[in-house]
Amino acid sequence: MNKVAFLSRSPLETEGLGRCLGALLARGAFIALRGELGSGKTCFTRGIVAAAAPDSAHLVASPTYAVMNEYPGETPVYHFDFYRLAGGTDEIAELGFEEYFTGDGICVCEWSERLGELLPEEHLIVTMEHGGDDQRFITIEAEGPGMEALLGRFAEQAKACKFSLT
Repeated sequence: MNKVAFLSRSPLETEGLGRCLGALLARGAFIALRGELGSGKTCFTRGIVAAAAPDSAHLVASPTYAVMNEYPGETPVYHFDFYRLAGGTDEIAELGFEEYFTGDGICVCEWSERLGELLPEEHLIVTMEHGGDDQRFITIEAEGPGMEALLGRFAEQAKACKFSLT
């Protein structure tokens, strides 16, 4: 399985879907978030952190100005936001962020399309689109065999949690 789609009807559901995914993520996982401003990327990230580094869930905020927020836990979560980086991959490489991408934690990256060739081979792409009011269409695609297996487990778990598959 390399792609699943969901309909979230509220920020709470979006966070819950992130929590469901976060419970399955291991060190070295890379989550590439895509979607326009206000589409729920940070809300989804809060759910991932709630599962992977629960003591840090209350700290989750968009790192637009900081570029990276670190959420400590048994498995740390590194939350990137490349929205304000105009220099593209050169600037990201100069800042040394790519060493985090396959490190000891989970990487969640907003505006990941700016990574270009720095995007790890194994990753999940989470695309979020406005669906009116609080609804969001969320598509998750797997790149690489390890992530395809993880996405299959996630889809089964999400069904059990009663998330709306589209």
